[in-house]
Amino acid sequence: MFDKLDDILKRYDEIMEQINDPSVVNDQDNFRKLMKEQSDLAPIVESYKKYKEAKQTVEDSLAILEEESDEEMRELAKEELNEAKANIETLEQELKVLLLPKDELDEKNVVVEIRGGAGGDEAALFAAELYRMYCRFAERNRWKTEIISLNENGLGGFKEVVFMIYGQGAYSKLKYESGVHRVQRIPVTESGGRIHTSTATVAIMPEAEDVDVEIDMNDCKFDVFRASGNGGQCVNTTDSAVRLTHIPTGIVISCQDEKSQLKNKDKALKVLRARLFELEMQKKQDAEAEYRRNQIGTGDRSEKIRTYNFPQGRVTDHRIKLTSHRLENILDGDLFEIIDSCIAADQAAKLAKMSDDE
Repeated sequence: MFDKLDDILKRYDEIMEQINDPSVVNDQDNFRKLMKEQSDLAPIVESYKKYKEAKQTVEDSLAILEEESDEEMRELAKEELNEAKANIETLEQELKVLLLPKDELDEKNVVVEIRGGAGGDEAALFAAELYRMYCRFAERNRWKTEIISLNENGLGGFKEVVFMIYGQGAYSKLKYESGVHRVQRIPVTESGGRIHTSTATVAIMPEAEDVDVEIDMNDCKFDVFRASGNGGQCVNTTDSAVRLTHIPTGIVISCQDEKSQLKNKDKALKVLRARLFELEMQKKQDAEAEYRRNQIGTGDRSEKIRTYNFPQGRVTDHRIKLTSHRLENILDGDLFEIIDSCIAADQAAKLAKMSDDE
């Protein structure tokens, strides 16, 4: 590990020299790449420098204890020694986490699909609440959202909603949200006051670009139709809605949110690209059974990941055994505690696997 850290430190110094070179600054593409690399390496370098300082403090304190006879100086040296040893332990763990292989998809925008599951109208109402929860989470992170397609049930619920979240690191946080979300409460449609259990499925897919997935347009069939529901006179009186069918996979995507047929077509292709990319990722993950076993629920749509219990005001994440009694805050987009805990559990699983491999 320390050989690798020394190489990183050396590379970081090289980058800093190049960044300050006027000829490099004039080459904008190269300059951007160097700045990105510098930004990625900076946290590792900072922690490693602190680690080396703590190691030096240990050596200095031991030297003082060996040579010094003054009791007050010895006590100070002992305090510094204990503090430095504790720092070394913390920083070693921190460096191990920082050196874990990064998910190359983490910085991508995401396509989110939410569908009402078991529970009819109540499931659709819950799906709409999950949509609002993720929109509020996006706002808290200063990310942008954009609806791709929406299928409402007439009661304010969503049978299905597909939308984009644009923001740096969106996938790194939201990838843990894929799976079955369960709600337990008395539905507004229930006259007897009984608690019902309903579900909605959430799929989080990284936005795929042309370089990630190449689509053969001959495999795509486009149908146009008149949009329905909310959208205004222009949307509802022109054949602007688009239905895209990908013949090899049978994937069907409808998009009617835009007034322009061309824009709806572009949005539909964006979703198709993300779904095809997800299928490719799934194949790779299934081929790596060990990876799937160590994953903290980052892709399986059939996995029950979380329960929202209204009578008790609690939310339970079943993967990491975390229970929070902040139901209202969580539904208002305050997902930070849950997501940070998922990230920590994922890192712990990866570190444990790394130790086993060693």
